[in-house]
Amino acid sequence: MDPKILEATHKALLLVLILSLPPIIVASVMGILISFLQAITQVQEQTISFAVKLIFVFITILLTGSWLGGELYNYSMRIFTEFPMLK
Repeated sequence: MDPKILEATHKALLLVLILSLPPIIVASVMGILISFLQAITQVQEQTISFAVKLIFVFITILLTGSWLGGELYNYSMRIFTEFPMLK
């Protein structure tokens, strides 16, 4: 394979990793906090943890949406302008 194609693929995978980190971090932190609170209060309801994580991930995506979209737009524009140079 052409090194330019491999580099573009590497950048795409790195971008996916970076863009997916905020929701994953928020879901992990909230899951740990809710599990800790459930252990303290001895409430063992699974839907509480799921609902809280879902709400906080949704809020995180709303807050970081413009950044996520901008980064994805910049990458796609860069790929489309560099596409003729990839053989």
